[in-house]
Amino acid sequence: MNDNAQGSLPDIRQTHVFNAPIQKVWDAVATSEGIAAWFMPNDFKPEEGYEFHLEAGPYGSSPCKVTEIDPPNRLSFLWGKDWTLTFELADLAGKTEITLIHSGWDVDKVTEFGQSHTQIRENMAQGWAGLTAALGKYVEA
Repeated sequence: MNDNAQGSLPDIRQTHVFNAPIQKVWDAVATSEGIAAWFMPNDFKPEEGYEFHLEAGPYGSSPCKVTEIDPPNRLSFLWGKDWTLTFELADLAGKTEITLIHSGWDVDKVTEFGQSHTQIRENMAQGWAGLTAALGKYVEA
């Protein structure tokens, strides 16, 4: 992704190593039950092209669509009208490195709820730090 394009903001990118096998981490990010355990209730199915929803509490139901699935290494889906969420996993001899990439930020766009991308991006970056910690607790339990 070219972060230097006019109007674009940098992707949120966070990498962590969890003391858990890759299949366990994959199941946490690529199954409805796993996603619900650490992120949001949903009706996800691990099928390319599948349209699903994340239940974002006070923000309502966010439409999503699976755009890439390569078990157990990569999952991408469109989230809302502008964003793409990608999980990249790598096996590290029984541990798993995961990189979360939240892309699609643009200074000229606003969310469905009227918040500018510039305004909400930092909040989302902080939110992802907490969510990836929750993911780690879930897969390391």
